Parts: sequence; structure tokens; C-alpha cells
Amino acid sequence: MNTSQVLSALEGTRAWQEEFYRDLHAHPELSHQERRTAERVSERLRHAGYEVHEGIGGTGVVGVLGNGTGPTVLLRADMDALPVREDTGLPYASTVSATDAAGDEEPVAHACGHDVHVSCLLGAAQVLGDRRDMWQGTVVALFQPAEETGDGARGMVDDGLADLIPAPDVALAQHVLPAPAGQVGTLAGPVLSAADSMRITVHGRGAHGSTPHAAVDPVVLAAMIVIRLQTVVSRETPPGETAVLTVGSLRAGSKSNVIPDRAVLELNVRTYSESTRTTILDAIRRIVTAECQASGCPREPEFVLFDRFPLTTNDAAVTDRVARAFGEAFGERAGPLEQQTASEDFSDIPTALGVPYTYWGVGGIDPQTYQQAHEAGRVAQDIPVNHSPGFAPVLQPTLDTGTRTLVVAALAWLAP
Repeated sequence: MNTSQVLSALEGTRAWQEEFYRDLHAHPELSHQERRTAERVSERLRHAGYEVHEGIGGTGVVGVLGNGTGPTVLLRADMDALPVREDTGLPYASTVSATDAAGDEEPVAHACGHDVHVSCLLGAAQVLGDRRDMWQGTVVALFQPAEETGDGARGMVDDGLADLIPAPDVALAQHVLPAPAGQVGTLAGPVLSAADSMRITVHGRGAHGSTPHAAVDPVVLAAMIVIRLQTVVSRETPPGETAVLTVGSLRAGSKSNVIPDRAVLELNVRTYSESTRTTILDAIRRIVTAECQASGCPREPEFVLFDRFPLTTNDAAVTDRVARAFGEAFGERAGPLEQQTASEDFSDIPTALGVPYTYWGVGGIDPQTYQQAHEAGRVAQDIPVNHSPGFAPVLQPTLDTGTRTLVVAALAWLAP
């Protein structure tokens, strides 16, 4: 299917796709709660002629469309939204709230762009379903729940995904980013960081604020830990190796004249290699344990790892093949993607299936708005980023571009 044929096929999807996107944006659902989204996805896939499997890993949906002999291409989109109160001013802005896993009522919004991902993959599925005369093989359209909690991909794998679909030859995915809409970026090798969150509890000995000599003060201890952890990246990580260590939460005590008996720190680590990941996590444990010993803590510290995301490392050959296809389809709008410090669990699927993959980025910001911010040197201040209350990609050309990328990438394997 050449460029003109892809553009022509997009004309048939644009009307319903834009309305689908507005509806999905207005009705976001938290991780593991994507029931309405999954129902609407299944309905569209059946309309496009796909065999549909529902409820994989809870709310995951997979559509399979066979069209003769040839490769099998897996295309993936994530469906969940975030506990964020939307502040975009859009007529279809979310006003939804929901109860999260902890039982708390939270505002919900598609502040990461997963509504774009779902709409684009459905559009691509429709285009490929309508133009079966132009390709051969099998398309697997996979809609994953719970990306934001880092366990949705693994949940689908553990629920027997491999037994429900033909073995893929390649897996492909994308993410909308705060870049000019219409642009497409690829990068071979590590593209998204691994992420690890850690909850650390340090135990002191409580006392009255007037008798600090009777206490082991966990507030001072926690402060020393925070300061010492700043040296892990600067002094234990090679200068050319990118890594981030952030202490995002420190909780201790409830009254000014009471020394508490414990402090709880929560931190987040981002790395681009397994060796650096191991080095930093080991260093955290070593530093915390040493500081506790230096303070004379009555108990050993406790460490809990949570919200863990795998490293996303794009296969070089697959990425090159997709990049060449994008270059032919998009011209100068296709280029390199910068390494991202965000994290994803998509790679858990191709890793478990034993297939190579690539993951690319598409812009979602109005090009004129972005250019004005760039010229003023205010991109960081004026352009909302993923997970912020103001993040909402422009409808077009974002949807057209994201749909085209999936079709073009799939055809790099499926075109006869």
C-alpha cells in the first residue's frame, strides 16, 4: 500500500475516529478499570472484521486478522488513564472521578495520551481491514490495560496471551509526546528507561522534643540519607551513563515537640542498563543501612520495591526498517527521537513472546504553538507534558499521523 493509498484509506476512518477519540477522552478509566474502553474497542474491532479476544489480563483486548500467508505483526496500544484533574478547557474535557485501588475517590483524565494510542490503533486496524488486497500475513491489534501501574503487559502474558494469538514476527508500539504534531521519531537501542520505586522505612527511638539525647531521631537520619543519596549518580555512576535518582516523599512525625520513632522515604530510580540499575539499587541499600548503623537505630531498615518498569531497548534492525519506511512516508517530518526518561511496560510482551520490537514517538502539540514557545525559549514553561493537567494533544494532525505510523510500520513487514 503506497503513501497515496494510505492517505486515501485514512479518509474513511477520520470521521468516526475523531468522534471516538473525543468520547474516550471524556470517559477515562483508571488502571485495571478499563471496562467501558474495552467494550468500545471490541465493538470497533469486530466492525473491522477482526476475531476478538476479551478480558485478557483483566480488561485487555486483542483483535486478530489473518490475510493469507506471511509475517505476523503485533501492534500495541495502552488504554488506562491517570488520577489527574484535567485542566485543558476542551469542550470534551474529562469531569470523571473514580475510586482507585486504595479506595480513594480521585479525578481521572487521559493526561498521558493513551486515548490517542487507542484511537490510532483502531484507525490502523480499520485501514488494514478495509485494504486487505494490499497486504498479506496477520495483524494482531493488542489493547493493553494498566500501563501506568506497570503490571498490565505482564498480566496479559500471564493470562495466556501466547496461546490466543499467532506467534508474532515483530512487535510495534508508539507514544504521543510533547513535540510538534505531525512529527515522528525513532531511536535504536535504549529508548525508555527502566524505573524502580522504593519505599524505605527507617526505625529510630521516639522521645520528647526537649530530650533528644533519649532518642534516635529518624528525621535527622532521613535527612542524612537524602543528602548522601545525591552522591550515588554523581559519584558511583560512570559520567557517560544516564541515571536519575529522586527522593519524592519523606514522611516523619506529626508534632513539633515530638521526635517520632520512624521515617518513611519513597524514591524513584531511572536507568538505561541493567548493570547501572543493579549498581544504584545496591548503593541505596548500602547507604541506608550504613546511615542507620551510624545513628544507632534499634532495628534494621525495611526496603520495598514497587511500580517497577522494564528497560525499553529497541531492536536495531527492526528500528532501521521502520525508520526507512517512515522516511519514505513522512519525509523531513521523520527523524531521530531523543532518549526518554519516561518508562513503559510494553517490552514485557515481546520479551515474553521472544520477538524483536521497536517503540517510537509521535508529536501531539499544535505546531504553531510549539514553534512560538521554542522561539521564545519557553518550551519547558509553556508546553504541557504527559501526566500534567493541561496535556491534551491536538486532534489533527495527531490522529492522522499516529494512524499512518502504525499502518506504514506494519506494511514494512506485510506488504507483498
